[in-house]
Amino acid sequence: MRQYSTIDHLFMNLDTALRTIAGAPRLTERPNPTEGMSDPQLSDAERDLAGRLMRINHAGEVSAQGLYQGQALTAKLPEVRDKMERAAMEENDHLEWCERRAKELGTHVSYLNPLWYLGSVAIGAAAGLAGDKWSLGFVVETEHQVVRHLDEHLAKLAPHDHKTHAVLEQMKQDEDRHAHMAKDAGGAELPLPVRGMMKLTAKIMTRTAYWV
Repeated sequence: MRQYSTIDHLFMNLDTALRTIAGAPRLTERPNPTEGMSDPQLSDAERDLAGRLMRINHAGEVSAQGLYQGQALTAKLPEVRDKMERAAMEENDHLEWCERRAKELGTHVSYLNPLWYLGSVAIGAAAGLAGDKWSLGFVVETEHQVVRHLDEHLAKLAPHDHKTHAVLEQMKQDEDRHAHMAKDAGGAELPLPVRGMMKLTAKIMTRTAYWV
């Protein structure tokens, strides 16, 4: 098995960053949840809202990708890095699904994606340096918050917008599984002030991405 040098890892992470921000991520073997579905008839207001929500979700997936990459850089246990890499690959699927659906709805992804990514890499690396149990605990809390956001978005969407519903439902299943995986791997519950700061940061990002 090939042993990668520090320079190798540097270029691999640079490649991941460019793919995440430029919209060409490496995907898993899974199909898009909307495959074979026809586009629903939506009013202008319904289409506009769905597009903005998908922009928020895409920005969240950009942030998740940065978080996982930052943690993988500093995680101490190989099995933790391996699990994070698979989760990051599945987040790549979410990236592609969200961007495709946003474009179908006639809108763009967030112009601030580079900022969301770089900030999340720094947060993920700091969490990894704190220790694997805290790094994994950060994943648990992040995924739980994402699931709650997805529930809110699903409730706001037009009931007949089955394509957007299909994407968000699959994402919700994946995020919930990632949270359980991280908890089972030894993730510790984060202190209340940290969880509160995470919620505040997420609120700033979602409100900004709604518009930009």
